[in-house]
Amino acid sequence: MQKSWLLICFINFFIAALMGLLLRLLYVFPIESINYQFLLHGHSHVAMLGWVYLMIFSLIVHFFIPKTAQQKPVYNRLFWLTEIAVIGMMFRFPVEGYALFSIAFSTLHIFCSYYFCRLAWKDARTDSLPEKLLLRIALFFMILSTLGVWCLGPAVGLLGKASAFYQIAIQFFLHFQFNGWFLFAILALFFNQLKGNINEKQFRLFYNFLVTATILTLALPMSWYLPNPVFHWINSLGVLLQLLSFFIFIQIIRPHFPTFFTALKPVEKLVYGFAFTSLFLKVIIQLVVLIPELAQISHQIRNFVIGYIHLTMLGIITGFLFAFLLKNSFLNESKKISNWGIKLFIFSFVLTELLLFGQGIYLFFGLGQFPCYYQNLFLSSIFLPIAIFMLVLGLFKGTIKSHKY
Repeated sequence: MQKSWLLICFINFFIAALMGLLLRLLYVFPIESINYQFLLHGHSHVAMLGWVYLMIFSLIVHFFIPKTAQQKPVYNRLFWLTEIAVIGMMFRFPVEGYALFSIAFSTLHIFCSYYFCRLAWKDARTDSLPEKLLLRIALFFMILSTLGVWCLGPAVGLLGKASAFYQIAIQFFLHFQFNGWFLFAILALFFNQLKGNINEKQFRLFYNFLVTATILTLALPMSWYLPNPVFHWINSLGVLLQLLSFFIFIQIIRPHFPTFFTALKPVEKLVYGFAFTSLFLKVIIQLVVLIPELAQISHQIRNFVIGYIHLTMLGIITGFLFAFLLKNSFLNESKKISNWGIKLFIFSFVLTELLLFGQGIYLFFGLGQFPCYYQNLFLSSIFLPIAIFMLVLGLFKGTIKSHKY
């Protein structure tokens, strides 16, 4: 993988973290000149498309595209064109929200992602059935998710932003990005790292259940805007299939645990444990919302929503991305600054999640707000950009060192 790609991904991540920190500062010290909603759009787009998307892009190219195809100028040009789209969103969303320039850069990113799908589908090579199926369904879900984006214009024009159509279009995009494209790409990369023979019969069962569950669980966000008991039952079936798929997943990877995990270094074990724990918590939370009353409250209490999004983005997806980078020495755990950066990241994540979910539980039971809740949330969030900056510094030092020799 090109060092410049890796460095750019982490710089994007650092900027997204700074935007997130500023969002939390605005609850403590409101700044009239900053539009909270616009900044939120900037934060979410840079985090999703500048960090996660481009990092997965880079890892897919490295692990699945043959060296001869990697050397084609098209991949490097596409990476930098996509980064231009990210920079455009980074600067335009905080000042104008959804407007001409921000939409133009978002559209550019979508077309770049389409072209990446075409290239990856054509050039990717693997002898492993799990990797092939997971990578292809991940790319399919990425394209599918963008249907939600294309529906936003007609939704606003016909029914307005307050309409169920508009809100469902947003949820459609987010659902198939997080639970489709991101998660299945992570699983494809994980099986690539796992190596060894996989029971294909078990895998096909896991795969079919998880793909079906991903489609069915779209019913939960739909139920928030179209109240109908049928959505609850569809989501319930999806959640149960998801639970069953992960039981099978554990059975598939269990024989490989002794050889895979004993070879890991201590910090790699820590990060993999962090990622798997986050994945387990996500499955448990989705089981909890099988209770209809809790399904509605989970959407109404904002602390739960933010906590769950961060659990998925920072806990599962970023956790696994860090694990892959460490295992393949793209992040050097022997550097103290990188090692401590990872530990500080996990510490800050756990602290902020405890505050978010703890405050959500307080509101659920009608106990009001924690004393100094926003101040504590802001203070605990300071460590996230510091941790990412430490990782950037470790990468930057490594890049300078490699150039010297």
